[in-house]
Amino acid sequence: MSTAHFPAAPLPKRGQQRADWRQPINPTAAALAIAERARAHDGLVLAVTRTPQDALRLEGDLRTLARGLPVLHFPDWETLPYDLFSPHPDIISERVAALYRLPTLSRGVLVVPVSTLLQRVAPPEWIAGNVLDLKRGQKLDFDAEKRRLQAAGYRHVPQVNDPGDFSVRGALLDLFPTGSSEPYRIELFDDIIESLRSFDPETQRSLQPVDAIELLPAREFPLDEANCRRAREALIERFDVNPRRCPLVQDLKEGVAPAGIEYYLPLFFERTGSLFDHVPAQTLVMLDAGWDSAVEHQLAQCEQRWEQRRHDIERPVLPPAELWLRPEELRSALNRHVRIEQVPPEHPRWADGLALDVQPAPALPITSKNEAPCAALRAFLSAYPGRVFIAADSPGRREALIDVLNAADLKPPTVADWSDFVERGLPYAIGVAPLDAGFAITEPAITVLTERQLFPEKAEQSRRRSRRGVRDPETIIRDLAEIAIDSPIVHEEHGVGRYRGLEVLEAGGVAGEYLVIEYAKGDKLYVPVSQLERVSRYSGTSPDHAPLHSLGGEAWEKARRRAAEKVRDVAAELLEIQARRQARAGLALPIDRAMYEPFAATFPFEETPDQLSAIEAVIGDLAKPSPMDRVVCGDVGFGKTEVALRAAFAAASAGKQVAVLVPTTLLAEQHYRNFRDRFADWPIRVEVLSRFKSTKEIKAVLEEVAEGKVDVIVGTHRLLQTDVRFKDVGLVIVDEEQRFGVRQKERLKAMRAEVHLLTLTATPIPRTLNMAMSGLRDLSIIATPPAHRLAVKTFLAPWENETIIEAFQRELARGGQIYFLHNEVDTIEKMARDLAALVPDARIRVAHGQMPERELENVMLDFHRQRFNVLVCTTIIESGIDIPSANTIIVNRADKFGLAQLHQLRGRVGRSHHRAYCYLVVPPKLTGDAEKRLEALAAIEELGAGFMLATHDLEIRGAGELLGEE
Repeated sequence: MSTAHFPAAPLPKRGQQRADWRQPINPTAAALAIAERARAHDGLVLAVTRTPQDALRLEGDLRTLARGLPVLHFPDWETLPYDLFSPHPDIISERVAALYRLPTLSRGVLVVPVSTLLQRVAPPEWIAGNVLDLKRGQKLDFDAEKRRLQAAGYRHVPQVNDPGDFSVRGALLDLFPTGSSEPYRIELFDDIIESLRSFDPETQRSLQPVDAIELLPAREFPLDEANCRRAREALIERFDVNPRRCPLVQDLKEGVAPAGIEYYLPLFFERTGSLFDHVPAQTLVMLDAGWDSAVEHQLAQCEQRWEQRRHDIERPVLPPAELWLRPEELRSALNRHVRIEQVPPEHPRWADGLALDVQPAPALPITSKNEAPCAALRAFLSAYPGRVFIAADSPGRREALIDVLNAADLKPPTVADWSDFVERGLPYAIGVAPLDAGFAITEPAITVLTERQLFPEKAEQSRRRSRRGVRDPETIIRDLAEIAIDSPIVHEEHGVGRYRGLEVLEAGGVAGEYLVIEYAKGDKLYVPVSQLERVSRYSGTSPDHAPLHSLGGEAWEKARRRAAEKVRDVAAELLEIQARRQARAGLALPIDRAMYEPFAATFPFEETPDQLSAIEAVIGDLAKPSPMDRVVCGDVGFGKTEVALRAAFAAASAGKQVAVLVPTTLLAEQHYRNFRDRFADWPIRVEVLSRFKSTKEIKAVLEEVAEGKVDVIVGTHRLLQTDVRFKDVGLVIVDEEQRFGVRQKERLKAMRAEVHLLTLTATPIPRTLNMAMSGLRDLSIIATPPAHRLAVKTFLAPWENETIIEAFQRELARGGQIYFLHNEVDTIEKMARDLAALVPDARIRVAHGQMPERELENVMLDFHRQRFNVLVCTTIIESGIDIPSANTIIVNRADKFGLAQLHQLRGRVGRSHHRAYCYLVVPPKLTGDAEKRLEALAAIEELGAGFMLATHDLEIRGAGELLGEE
């Protein structure tokens, strides 16, 4: 896009440090102004926003509007001040890479929220001076290199997985450099680097050869012996701590980075730096309106957190002034750069820094209730003298809008994106441009209309995700070198124990290797390597919280007996259905590979191996003459929907109709959007039946289904009613079959013998499902999480205002959203008011199943497009709701929920690259007989994934009765 389209006024002279510009009407207008200024400026632009949420929105808009310019990301730590845990290695890797790259940048935009701008960071000379280079043919001393890597903050691990890891195995050095998207394998011949190759950390397969690699520091501070000693001595000197009891001192003595060490960064340097020290001198700073009040708020929060922690004698904390810039330091740093500061519209000064005149886009609502739903848009197009661009959030939404506009005889030509529209000079067009809001430019006259102006609907935000492969779960146990010591493993006869390594023993005069498994009370089981097939990995929960069975105890046998009983209960029913399926022939669907393969290629992520295996099994079943009856079992967010999409496309392209049956209205709407989006560029029509549609609309859809005009129909149990007739249905997809009632299941039983049936389930105990279905129904298990999916950090705690406030602050500080689950409709409004009084900054709305349908739909859509950040709700969110920006869930009275519900509820968060948190709030003292407590214990242990126990008020002897020894 040429800057000639959007002229910008020249910058103020160097002596004039500040220029003001009228605040744009919306964030997208600000993004356009920043993009045009960045094009005109010969240097870096530092855009400072008030909050992390504003920064994410601005980044998204800039990536659409500033095509051709790099938009840089310097992530926030995503922790609260003085938190006791460290940021994820991926975040540290991104930050170090950004700090290293910034001084050399000549163009681009760096978006930073105030909270990140205020942080003190390592000085530039330390980042630049601690870069390690490795080249092919270079001489390398393994021991010396290991010390160098550890001093740079790299972690010595058995197997490399995350940035900052390295591993030594014989003549191989595996390492994952900070800032790199993939790890590397270094192979030595004698002491010379013979080869450098990238490799897949999950499959351990080498990929592409390289000539050299650059290793940035793995931490934002040094961890060599001298600096660890400096930090340790500073702690002892400044604080009244007992060195033997202080975990920080002990960890630093061993050269280990303690959790939360980032908040002790000044102890490692004589002088710290700030982000301003890393950016080039010619950087232009553009400040959001209200940035100064955001500074005050952030520093006040830091002071408040410091007051709460300052008296901790075992883990003392540094004062805020050492970790964050003081206001006078920030202003001094700003004065070293030319800057443009937004001022509110009512301010007497007007824009002299930017000539770009941006106005709000008009509201032109399209509603089906009007006789002429596009009348407002038609009138605007006929009267407006300039050009109009309709920005759709995704290809699916683009096609939906085109259908509506074509019906009103407003047929816009299609362009690729915003840049394509500007360059082609079309007077009226539609394209994919996921912008936060619409705007209007005076010179040249251009109006951009988004779905916010046209519809009360906004498609979901795209996800950031690396295309990294993952390991086939079936191969994990086959290579003993990949089993970590102390990890839980399962023997089919004795249950779950801990792997203690291999030992060579002599039995009957013959020496052999034995797998050592330790059980409760120190009992050990020695398994010959020849019987390795009897041992499998443990996948029920996180390794740290897996149960430990007793050798010879009854717990494992009881679990196997219960599973066997379940199998006997359903065997007769399933065998009968299986016989009917095998007797029916002629349902083989011709798979059009010429259409299917290009469609599969549009999947924006890398398929996991077991996801790909499930897809291939389903497609193979559809091509067989007998009806398919396959269950795809996988955890929430593991990619089951893509399996359904591939199957639906294959069936629809073969001329068959597809019915997608889901348990809730909200999930039906979400699946409808997903299917419509993926099928946007293909001649496949998707419709939805739900209570959000009027009787007239449902009748029209049913008529078209009966006539065969609809290829894919998504709906709730409404699809099972007798008035739903298909012209030629070939595939039924059922999401969460266990959520349907007896009558619905009777209809499903009949369907199994007549059409291809695909069932998706996120059953929280897949082992039981596996035993029940083994040999009776076809089964595919997706056990591998998506790449970079972080475990949900789960807290169990009684209700405390401080805990709730901290949970809110941690999520809202990074611009995220929160589910607060209160499953009592009678008191849910009161709970929302109490939370609003507790956290005044939160924007809270309520959602439950007894609300009017349209009101509920609007609330959920508003939450989806982040118009408020806290949803107080019932279990209506339990199935299928996918909002990547919502990464904290608080479950009030978690003791009232079962295992399946808790597992599903926790699956609502952690669906993006952000660390997610789940708080299970229970009464201070749980009541009930022993059996109920054991049920609670089983449920909580199965949840796993990093429980952090707040037991000081549980009154259960350290939660032992509820949670066991762990």
